[in-house]
Amino acid sequence: MTFGEFLLVAVLAVPALGALAVAATPRDRAARLVGTVAAGLTLVAAVALLAGRGAGWTAYGPTPPAVRPWHAVDVAWVPGLDLRLHLGVDGISWPLVVLTALLTVLCCGYSLWRVPTGGSGRALVALLLVVEVGILGTFLALDLVLFFLFFEVVLLPMYAIIVGWGGDGAGPAAVDARRRAGRKFALYTLFGSVLLLVGVYVVVAAAGTADIVALTGDSGLSRSTQLVAFTLLALAFAVKSPLWPLHSWLPDAHTQAPTVGSVLLAGVLLKMGTYGLIRVAVGVAPEGARWAAPVLGVLAVAAILVGSLVCLAQTELKRLIAYSSVGHMGFVLLGVATLTATGIQAALIGNVAHGIITGLLFFLAGAIKDRAHTGALSELSGLRETAPRLSGLLAFAAVASLGLPGLAGFWGEAFAVVAAVEAGGALWTTLAVLAAVGGALTAAYLLRLLRRVTHGRPTSAVATLTPGLAGAELIAWAPLVLLALAVGLAPTLVLGVAEAPVDALVGVLP
Repeated sequence: MTFGEFLLVAVLAVPALGALAVAATPRDRAARLVGTVAAGLTLVAAVALLAGRGAGWTAYGPTPPAVRPWHAVDVAWVPGLDLRLHLGVDGISWPLVVLTALLTVLCCGYSLWRVPTGGSGRALVALLLVVEVGILGTFLALDLVLFFLFFEVVLLPMYAIIVGWGGDGAGPAAVDARRRAGRKFALYTLFGSVLLLVGVYVVVAAAGTADIVALTGDSGLSRSTQLVAFTLLALAFAVKSPLWPLHSWLPDAHTQAPTVGSVLLAGVLLKMGTYGLIRVAVGVAPEGARWAAPVLGVLAVAAILVGSLVCLAQTELKRLIAYSSVGHMGFVLLGVATLTATGIQAALIGNVAHGIITGLLFFLAGAIKDRAHTGALSELSGLRETAPRLSGLLAFAAVASLGLPGLAGFWGEAFAVVAAVEAGGALWTTLAVLAAVGGALTAAYLLRLLRRVTHGRPTSAVATLTPGLAGAELIAWAPLVLLALAVGLAPTLVLGVAEAPVDALVGVLP
């Protein structure tokens, strides 16, 4: 086994074994510490995947195979059914792998300081690690059946996190609200899972293989099969992304989830849908992608506009941030819909930027709600007078989210609009203009948020806030602040590693 193969296995094995170790540790705080260490080791292994990438780094070309991972593990899993444990990482998946590992270690570390009411911290950390295994496995799987299995691993533990530790209290109304949110999340996700399963079956039955490397760009599928497969797969991934109008589970889930649940949900769980759209739906059924691209572009722009307009009317902090994800993911989906190198690069950096910035926003929203005991915008004015540091961090995250040049949020939105213009034609030009309008609306609702929360006379809920920040909060938030700056100033951190595999993917599109 090479060092790269060892790292691939370690990225999945360490959090899985960590979850078992957490469950077996009797003392609650010691268990949370074990989970944090396991998440930290996973992050180290994820970052180390960049090393030793060998000839695959420059060997991309417009001829199949279009997927050439830096490191790969391919062993028989169920020989009788020709199922293989095929894992691999390249420049498309690696940034998301690192983002997942980073957010998980920050959430586990945050739980050392604060455990939400509703259950033990040990159980929460164990579930966070199981969610990490599912998300990382989705990004690393190069077999469709394995991809589907990892895709499904996330469902039950995230449902348990929402129902077990979510809500605003232990009263009957709060319990009922978080249970409704959990059920809605589970039902929507199961609906998407059924479509994904059928789509995987259609592809595997027609192609005779589940190997994503072999299927990408050279699947041998007929045009009609590709149209059916892409429709099923795109709908499944649209639920997870989420794409309007399949987004209604997201605000409730975010509003009711605990802080660490919201961070993982917005930061990386949504990216499973957009990553699957690029890696599986577009790669395996390129003719279907070309056929459906205009519809996908229209729906993406609708998501941008609807998400922004709804945010302008929101009166609750976490719900506003949740709806903002609908608009931001719309820019990601618009980039994918153009089927150009610029557009897919925009989608990839948009994914990473959204994970960094929205993860920070939900950390901050949780801190404000824990201190003020309310998320109503009308009860949070005057934050800069009583908690200037918290107010300053919220302002930084908000201007990063609205796409200020020099911060991470700018590149994905700008490149998506440029890609739509480059696609040419009246439709794509119109979509580009409407997306730009949506970007202006994004700035409007985020500036409105800052005016409502940070300015004005302090309300009774805000007047009693302590001005300082806990050390655990600074440790959890500082990496996200630094990354928002780093990716904004040096986008090549993401675009550089993704350029070759994106060019290879686009090269095999019809």
